[in-house]
Amino acid sequence: MTEMLAVALITVLAVISPGADFAMVVRNSCLYGRRTGLLGAAGVAAGVLVHVTYTMLGVGLLIASSTALFTVIKLVGAAYLVYIGVRTFLDRGELTVDLSGRSGLSGPGALRTGFLTNVLNPKTTLFVVSTFTQVVGPDTALWQQAGYGLFMSLAHFGWFGLVALFFSHERLRTALLRRQRALNRGIGSVLVGLGVTLGLAR
Repeated sequence: MTEMLAVALITVLAVISPGADFAMVVRNSCLYGRRTGLLGAAGVAAGVLVHVTYTMLGVGLLIASSTALFTVIKLVGAAYLVYIGVRTFLDRGELTVDLSGRSGLSGPGALRTGFLTNVLNPKTTLFVVSTFTQVVGPDTALWQQAGYGLFMSLAHFGWFGLVALFFSHERLRTALLRRQRALNRGIGSVLVGLGVTLGLAR
């Protein structure tokens, strides 16, 4: 019971802390609408399962013990965040305020963006690996570990689904789209800052 409460608490705190996944879902929900935002949230949740899978297979312990391997993963993730941030910051395309549901980002594209954002997110790597190494022991059943991982994934989808619903609201979305350049610069700066910070962190 204590183990389950620990997983739940750590998961909630990790999910609601601002990061690249939050910025990505907010941006896509505002620019492309509710469906795209929700698909991005589903991609984020699927990305969590990748971290859970390799952690359950023991690779997480290797990452935790190998400085070189973790550094490579961290730098790849940081570079991806900087790349997305720079693209967002430099985006000069004017969007019309079209709330008809048509999206400039396909369904698979929205899923892929959310998926890659979390698969290459060092914060998510640290969260999953540290949670499992702290609360899962040699006697923890495989089905129980899988249950923890599924809960982590569903928690991400639940939170980011709410974020997508909120930021795709018609009035809020219209107001934000009319300030698109400022929004892009703000989100782009946050993403670049996160990438640089994570890349330089020891």
